Amino acid sequence: MRSSSFTAAIAAVLILLIIQTTAEIKNMKISSDSRPIILFEKFGFTHTGHVTISVSDVSVTSSVSTPDPSRLGFFLLSDESLIQFLIEMQQSPNLCVLDSRYINLLFTFNKLSPPPISSFNNSFPITTPDEYNLVFGNCGPESEVTMNVHTEIYNLDSGKGIKDYLSAGVTQLPTLYFIFSLAFFTFLTIWIYILFTNKNSVHRIHFLMALLLLAKALNLISAAEDKHYVKVTGTPHGWDVLFYIFQFLRVVLLFTVIVLIGTGWSFLKPFLQEREKKILITVVPLQVLANIASIVIGETGPFIKDWITWNQVFLLVDIICCCAIIFPIVWSIRSLRETSKTDGKAARNLAKLTLFRQFYIVVIGYLYFTRIVVFALKTISAYKYRWVSNAAEEIASLAFYAMMFYMFRPIEKNEYFVIDEEEEELAELALRDEEFEL
Repeated sequence: MRSSSFTAAIAAVLILLIIQTTAEIKNMKISSDSRPIILFEKFGFTHTGHVTISVSDVSVTSSVSTPDPSRLGFFLLSDESLIQFLIEMQQSPNLCVLDSRYINLLFTFNKLSPPPISSFNNSFPITTPDEYNLVFGNCGPESEVTMNVHTEIYNLDSGKGIKDYLSAGVTQLPTLYFIFSLAFFTFLTIWIYILFTNKNSVHRIHFLMALLLLAKALNLISAAEDKHYVKVTGTPHGWDVLFYIFQFLRVVLLFTVIVLIGTGWSFLKPFLQEREKKILITVVPLQVLANIASIVIGETGPFIKDWITWNQVFLLVDIICCCAIIFPIVWSIRSLRETSKTDGKAARNLAKLTLFRQFYIVVIGYLYFTRIVVFALKTISAYKYRWVSNAAEEIASLAFYAMMFYMFRPIEKNEYFVIDEEEEELAELALRDEEFEL
């Protein structure tokens, strides 16, 4: 193996750690690719799992020697063997990855039919249940590979023998997403009823919040249908397009609503300041970029050369957006604190200050949980229970939406704004104490 094999092995391990379990019937084109390791799929198998691989139009070229077909091939690598595999590559940097004792070799290119056909098609049963990575290894010196690859990875239902193209850890997702879509549709119905019964207290932001609930519910039902068709047929039948559309709308609306609430739009003032407009102008395009990256990642796969770059771009953009939406809330808190010291309506401003502080904590908690805790659950949970992280994310989203909508609900006597004379006096004392402490 070339001197870059150890570096390639490290990169492969990093990819295997961050890639999510996905599977369906896929057709992939590899063109003049010299990478020593190419990851195609990651899948959780039961004892009835199968891998079907078909390669065609294979061409291997090398500028230094005649390509050896036995030095190129496909293999399976379990997550449990990743560390041992990496140690082995470190201890033996010249070892061909196809000769590693920690891989399950499927076939090498010496199994290909002779030119000009140069193709191979076979199905391999999985005897040991585990989560495996389907990988292509190229140990030829300066060899470039061109080929078409068709893969079908599935588990068989032990009772009926029906193919299940979803991994053992996510086969429950169609039902899970459908249940949560019903929950958000119910949420939307309740919200519309609240708007209808409190017409005099409804602000523009409340209609935008209704659109957010609708986008979230449609996003979940599209995700449920997408996963269902992948599960039973291996292809999404166009539901992935609707999923990406509603996901885009949901994310943009969510960040927009958080920014507008954080600036006090409709509640404290009917207009946005220049710096707040800049936040919206920054966050929305960045979310467009993030969703484009998400679509590229979802529709291609880890076998493309720039897959890691797209993941890094998506992560960076997401972090920037999460940080950006915090600033309007902090500005509102600071503005309310200053206003409370000079405005005669001390209690009302103090109540608003308390409200925005609570909202700040809720937003931070939601972002922390969905970006860090959910990722940790995906990483540490056994592959058979990978769906738990998805359930945790949706539960956290439902709880966040419920708290946000409850805090800013359109009712005449909101608990944050109902102030009597006694509370007014106590608020003034509290503000004087706070000013004295500062």
